[in-house]
Parts: sequence; structure tokens; C-alpha cells
Amino acid sequence: MIVLGIESSCDETAAAVYGDRGLLSNVIASQTVHEQFGGVVPELASRAHHKTISATVQQALAEADVAPGEVDCIGVTQGPGLMGSLLVGLCFAKGFSLAHDVPLIGVNHMNAHIYANFIDDTPAYPFVALTVSGGHTRLELVRAAFQHKKLGETRDDAAGEAFDKIGKLLGLSYPAGPVMDRHAKGGDPSTFDFPQAMIDQGYEFSFSGLKTAVRYFLDEKREADSEFISNYLADICASVSHAITEVLVVKLKRALENHGIDTAVLAGGVAANSMLRHKVDERVRQAGYRVYIPKMAYCTDNAAMIAITAYMKAQRGEMEGVDVRPYARLSERQ
Repeated sequence: MIVLGIESSCDETAAAVYGDRGLLSNVIASQTVHEQFGGVVPELASRAHHKTISATVQQALAEADVAPGEVDCIGVTQGPGLMGSLLVGLCFAKGFSLAHDVPLIGVNHMNAHIYANFIDDTPAYPFVALTVSGGHTRLELVRAAFQHKKLGETRDDAAGEAFDKIGKLLGLSYPAGPVMDRHAKGGDPSTFDFPQAMIDQGYEFSFSGLKTAVRYFLDEKREADSEFISNYLADICASVSHAITEVLVVKLKRALENHGIDTAVLAGGVAANSMLRHKVDERVRQAGYRVYIPKMAYCTDNAAMIAITAYMKAQRGEMEGVDVRPYARLSERQ
């Protein structure tokens, strides 16, 4: 079986080919137009997808040495995401499906982040999945393939969103999360004490208060010292990273302990954060739990995770047709 995967939920146009021999190609066309605006502009994102999606798919097929007629099914991100961006990928996938008479499989973007761990490994069920990205922070109990039970999620800002917004306050370029991570490596996380919201409460998350606390903190410090941020940038980034990752790790471990699960799976763009990876290794793996974290290339939005998820669904006989519809939010999924 050969599956073509297409991802276009936000600002990455991506295509990948996955087959019985594993991942055959994984191509990502990143959009740089949003940097000048400090965030993703939906209309510009959909236009960029429209310009690059055909060439991206062609490149993925070429690198996999697979002809379009050899594709057995096509998997495409159905949601959640930006509606305009989703429609570009979905319309292209439907056209490909009709042109080559192959079934279409709609893929839940959040599930795909989790199943990215199956590209190189085979996590044993059941496991607790912590998905952390710019739009979502979510804990789930995964009892079997596609059998997910939500344990908790963010009530406001996601962890990745907090990193980007705080990075913007610090004057860092977009996306600020990876930039903060690089600075944090040279800082002391104990320098400043930022709030760790809801750390003692269940499985829910909240990061909007941290963003507000950092803003007031910076305003106060800059009144006394205009060079404060430049002088303490690494320590600020490390302290913010500590506040966010500490909550994530504590709640992940709590979910494992409370549900008697011995396997943890990390997923999403923030799974690439070096402090989070280190803490999970030090506090979860070394406590005796099995831990799975995707390679960096499979943490951020990519089509490899879409392709393998569609492959897993195809093996279960869950084929669909061109009536697949997009949904911008998880709550809109039918």
C-alpha cells in the first residue's frame, strides 16, 4: 500500500509518501511572508498554499520514486486549522482522488501529531499523549488506535501560543518559540519566578495569565532599566520556559500515575522544545515510564504524520470519498 499525505492546516504546505516499506518522502514548503506581521495571516497563508501545493506534491512523489497512478489512497488534513488553508489542501486532494480513482481519507490534525510517533517507533497501547502546539495543549488517554479520551486541555492560550506571544513582547522574531528555546539554553531558569498556573489542579491548563504576568514584569523592569531585556534575555527565556514546561511535565506524570499507564507519548510543535524534552527524560523516563518523542522533523506541522495516520486508517478499512469536509475547530467535527 502506498499513501500520499497532504498537510495545509496553517502555514506549512507539505506532502509525504508512506508505504509498506515506511516513510518514502517528506517535503515541507515553509511560508516566510508572515514574519513581517508577527503571526500567521490567514488570507496570505491560503494564497501561499495555492501557489506551492502542486509543486510540493510533485516533489514528494518524485523523491519517493512513485508515480501518481501508483498511489493507493490519499490522506489529507481535515481539521482543525485555518479554514482557507484547509480548503486548499482538501480541494487538491479531492481533485487527485477523482483524477486517479483512489479513495480519500480525512485526517484529524491533532491525532496525526500523536501518530507521528509511529513513523520510527511502535508505542504500546494504552498510553497517555501530551500534545503541545501553537493552537492546542491537550492530554489524552489513548486506549487503542483512534480510541482517544480527552483528560484535559487548555482553557485559554496554548503553550506554543504563550511562547510566541511572550517572545513578541521580548522583541523576538516570529515564530518566537524556537528563538526563545535557543536563548533559554544559555540562561538560568531560576532567575525569575513566573506563575505556573493550575499546576496543582487536575489536567487542565492555562497560560494566558503567564503572558500577562510577563508583560507587567517587563514594563516594570524597563522603567528602571531600558536595557533590561537585552541584559537578561537568556534568563527571561529560561525562566518562562521553566514555568511552561514544569506545568506540562507535572500534569503528564499525574495522568500516568492516576490512570496506571506506563507509556507516555509527546506530540506537537512544542515537543521540539529542548527544556521540555530534557524534563520528560529526567522526570518521566527515569522514573520508569516508557517515553516516545518524535524526531524534530515530525514535531512541527508535516505531511509524514498525515500519511502514516491515513495509512493506519486504510489498514482498518476506513476509506472515505470526496464528501470529506473541513472543520476549523475540534468542536465542529462531526
